Amino acid sequence: MFSIALVTLGITAALSFATPAKRAPALEVSLTAPTDVHSIDDIKVTAAVTNTGSEAVKVIKYGTVLDSDLPTRSFKISKDGVAADFTGIKLQVDIDSLDDSAFVVIPAGETVIVEHEVAPLYDFEALGTGAFEFEPVTTFQVVEADAKPHAYKVSAKKLTVNVKQDVARRELKAAAHEKRARVSCSSSSEASFISSAYSEGKSLASIAANYVSSNGADSLFRSYFGSTSTSTVRGVLSNVANENSSSRTLNCADPYGACTSGVIAYTVISTTNIYFCSLFYSEVTTSRLCSGTSVASRNIRGGTVLHELTHATSGTDDIGYGCSFDQSLGQSNPREAAENADNYNCFATQVYQNTQC
Repeated sequence: MFSIALVTLGITAALSFATPAKRAPALEVSLTAPTDVHSIDDIKVTAAVTNTGSEAVKVIKYGTVLDSDLPTRSFKISKDGVAADFTGIKLQVDIDSLDDSAFVVIPAGETVIVEHEVAPLYDFEALGTGAFEFEPVTTFQVVEADAKPHAYKVSAKKLTVNVKQDVARRELKAAAHEKRARVSCSSSSEASFISSAYSEGKSLASIAANYVSSNGADSLFRSYFGSTSTSTVRGVLSNVANENSSSRTLNCADPYGACTSGVIAYTVISTTNIYFCSLFYSEVTTSRLCSGTSVASRNIRGGTVLHELTHATSGTDDIGYGCSFDQSLGQSNPREAAENADNYNCFATQVYQNTQC
């Protein structure tokens, strides 16, 4: 579906970044696509990410325009100011388990070119034919000298594609037929693990929502969400705590082949079904936050379920991962912090450790 290439190209960088004390990598993003197409199947968007600096840049590709392998959200698409619903997948990632396949390294003075097909990843049909605006997702997590990913927001121009006729909704293709059950898993031990984690995730969300109601925008809240209103955060957490869908499935299979490097779990947005990868089953119970693990480890199974349920019940995004990243986002861009699923994961587990241990 996608392809990626590397070419040499010299153009000027324009970039704003979340950590002012750090030197911004010299990156620029540009898009090209056909101006007019008959069908959404004909939309082929090419993203070019250029490193105009003097040093190579290493970037986590998931959920950005560099993601050429998985059906994650690489663009924000709209028509007449109304956003097209994303129907692909959103991920939970273990930063410490990522291998080289999760990164793109852009050498100095070179450009990575990624081609995207978008037809099965957005609901064009609901908006009808006409001019669709494409805005690339360009908040990158760049790995720097300290071996930790830091957030940088790259400026990029939007482009417009006019679809003349065929906008019928396409389905995201799976490798296997998915079952319709509360927990869908052939392994009884994995099914039990998922069920327990589900209960723990809802409990974590309830504890965190009650904490916000009682404490308001205290220092812990502000560290993760900055100036975001408490009602916004409490609403997302309450949606998880009160989740009671009888049609949403929790699965131990990987029908979409998304359990690649570092991926713990993912949500298919068109169905809100959640799929758990092998890394998930090495995660631990919430009570281990009181002894044996840390919030920063992000290895609480209930926290992973909470993360995925914020996608399913509130439409959160995957802007970045890691509690230190989440806090930097809270200070630099509260709007994105409130949209980032991982902020709720780290905040809720921190609340639990502070109040229950």
